[in-house]
Amino acid sequence: MATIGSGLEACDMTEKAEKMVSYVLDHAKKGDPASLLASADKYCYTVQRLMNVGEIKGAIVTNILKDLAPKTCLELGTYCGYSAVLMASILPNGSRLLTVEADEGNAEIAKKFIDHAGIKVKEKITVIVNNSDEVIPKLREDFSVDFLDFVFIDHWKNVYLRDLQLLETHGLLRKGTVIVADNVIYPGAPEYLEYVTTSEKYQTETFDSTLEYSDKKDAVAKSVYLVE
Repeated sequence: MATIGSGLEACDMTEKAEKMVSYVLDHAKKGDPASLLASADKYCYTVQRLMNVGEIKGAIVTNILKDLAPKTCLELGTYCGYSAVLMASILPNGSRLLTVEADEGNAEIAKKFIDHAGIKVKEKITVIVNNSDEVIPKLREDFSVDFLDFVFIDHWKNVYLRDLQLLETHGLLRKGTVIVADNVIYPGAPEYLEYVTTSEKYQTETFDSTLEYSDKKDAVAKSVYLVE
C-alpha cells in the first residue's frame, strides 16, 4: 500500500485547519457560502496558508462544474470542507457530493465548516470518513452510486493514480465522466499526469495556475473518460 503521509504531518494539517475554521465561524455570515469561502481565503492569505483549493483554482473547478451540471459527484480529500462547500454551492438541485476523508479530525472540522454554509449546501454533501481505497469499491453497495458524473481528486498525491484505476476497475466511470485533479505540478502527481495524458481512455487538458495562496507554479488537470 502506498504511503500517504506521516502522522506528524497529518496532525499539523489538522491543527491548521481547526484554527482556520474557528476564525471563519467567527467572521463569516452563517448560511452564506460565498462569505464562508471569502473568510477562509482571507485567513489563508493573511494568517496561515492552508492546502484547500483556494479561489484561483476554485474558479477553474467552478467553471467546469457549471458547464457539466453533474448529478453524482465524488471528492477524494475533504480536508477542511472548503472545496466541498465550493462545489455543492453551485451543483444543481437534486445533485449529491460524496466527499471522502481518511482523517477523523479533518472530517469533524469539515462538518463544522459545511454546517456553517447552510442547509441548501449541507443537504447535498455526504462526508465519508475512511480511506479512499476502502470506500471506492463499495460506492455502489453503500451509497447507491451507479456511475459518477464528476470526480475531484485532491488528497495524497501518490495515490491519485491508484484511486483513478480503482474507479475504472469497479466500473464507476462512464463515457463523459469528468475527473479533475489538483496539484498535478506542485507538489505534483507525475505518474497520474502521465497516465491521463497518454492513455486512450482519457482526453486531458491542464489549466495553468499557482499553488493555493502562493506564487508557485501549479496546474489543474481535467480529464474526460472516453470509454463506452
